[in-house]
Amino acid sequence: MARIDSKVIFVTTSPRTPAKMIPEIGLLNAHFAGQSWNNETQRAFMGLLREENFFNGEGANDPAFSARDRINRAPKALGFVVLSPTIQLTAAGEELVNSRRKDEVFLRQLLKFQVPSPFHKPTENSAEFWVKPYLELFRLIRHFGSLKFDELKIFGLQLVDYRKFDIIVEKINQFRIAKAQNEGNYKRFRAEYFDRELREIYSADISSGNTRTRETNDASIAKFLSTKASNMRDYADACFRYLRATGLVNISHLGKSISIVPEKIQEVDYFLQHTDREPCFIDNERQYVAYLGNPKIPTLLTDNRDLLEQKIRAEFPLLEISETATLQELKDLFADRLENRKEQILTEQIAAIKDYRLFEDISTTFDQILDNSLYDTPLMLEWNTWRAMTMLDGGDIKANLKFDDFGNPMSTAQGNMADIVCDYGDFGLTVEVTMQSGQRQYETEGEPVTRHLAKYKRETEKPAYCLFIAPNINDACKAHFYALHRMNIQYYGGTSTIVPLPLNVFIKMVQDSHNASYVPEPRHVQQFFEYSNELASIADNEVDWFNGITQKALKWLDE
Repeated sequence: MARIDSKVIFVTTSPRTPAKMIPEIGLLNAHFAGQSWNNETQRAFMGLLREENFFNGEGANDPAFSARDRINRAPKALGFVVLSPTIQLTAAGEELVNSRRKDEVFLRQLLKFQVPSPFHKPTENSAEFWVKPYLELFRLIRHFGSLKFDELKIFGLQLVDYRKFDIIVEKINQFRIAKAQNEGNYKRFRAEYFDRELREIYSADISSGNTRTRETNDASIAKFLSTKASNMRDYADACFRYLRATGLVNISHLGKSISIVPEKIQEVDYFLQHTDREPCFIDNERQYVAYLGNPKIPTLLTDNRDLLEQKIRAEFPLLEISETATLQELKDLFADRLENRKEQILTEQIAAIKDYRLFEDISTTFDQILDNSLYDTPLMLEWNTWRAMTMLDGGDIKANLKFDDFGNPMSTAQGNMADIVCDYGDFGLTVEVTMQSGQRQYETEGEPVTRHLAKYKRETEKPAYCLFIAPNINDACKAHFYALHRMNIQYYGGTSTIVPLPLNVFIKMVQDSHNASYVPEPRHVQQFFEYSNELASIADNEVDWFNGITQKALKWLDE
């Protein structure tokens, strides 16, 4: 049981990307089901994650803590795993691992998450919680049509009791009026408004002098409010990401807002009307665990045969529906059609990309990434790099990120695979992208990038290279990738040709592809990476090699 000391909505923030818990709880169940969840199994679990390429460097100093951070938070809080008396997946967890429509599984579990609960007990110093946070956030978004990230962060997180819904609505209305009347700088206006709200939320702590945070001995009000503001941003970000995992919302990355997908409004209205807003089984853990782990509740629109048939006919009017089909067969039919439609949308996107019809859009998106003006920059970098690689040259270019039903990017690739895989017939290429910089870039990306390339070479049994892209390349990464050109390591399948390039250099390569008088071919890609091998064999050090390969990239199509 966790003690909740928060004055605003509490939600789990780990893992940051909900989809990443799917393979991890699958591994947990496959190897540790029936065992006790203790330091020994926690360390063993982290070792398994490393072997299976899920582990990205973090948690090496305390693997048991890192394991608890991965499993005890969202997987347990959302009812996917039970850790006592022994490790096991709940029925909802089994459904998440095995179901074709994982977004629906996420939805049911999010709608049941509540505070208070036997898992999360508020303290005397916390807000007076009485809420199912995600249910009420869906209601808030539906009420306004669209909700800005700032609005959810500053006001939505104050919805600690569903009976205060109208109060929060009025707060947002007043904020929008004040924003419309503000003639000055928006950032300054937002900061001042947020500061006033923070001082109201934490007035009791401020007046009693309870302003020291865990991370520091600084008890100043300014530091206290800054920490709380940062925490609220993390909570709001988690809300956006977990709501997006349901497939029911659109994220405007430029406008930094969230809205209900128009085609999904009927589904949202159904559960808003039929799902009980009252928390349940507050003091009965056995009943709460059974309730939380039940994958059939709450009831969704797709559980009603008549309404499901109406929805199928509305979205696919030419589809014939058998009167003898079971409800599950109808759900499978609907899932098949949604998947086919998504694949068709992606096929049309790829055709437009290959014809350079989306060149300006791809270029603009890269500019927005460099300006850091988008909501989920890492996701947009991964998606836009896939589009750029598709446009750059021939080959079968596959993005391992998750797309929603309408071909929009939904979440980044899982941790055990390259971000993008390019098959050019005689050879392959993995592409890895990151917004990380400094030493953190090397710690989280250096070794996993190499493992992903080794895994690809092992699975395809053909030569392969790797392109590593980031806004800036850390010196440790330069040294690491340079050394791997020359070191024959059996674990990695021999030498590893990994070329790190700054994002602006990669953008220049894309522009050159667009401006070339001929269509670039896979051989141009292979020649570039083979040049890197030649350069690494004669360069005196990593600096000379990196400078040389960067200069080559800037004129990579020069014959």
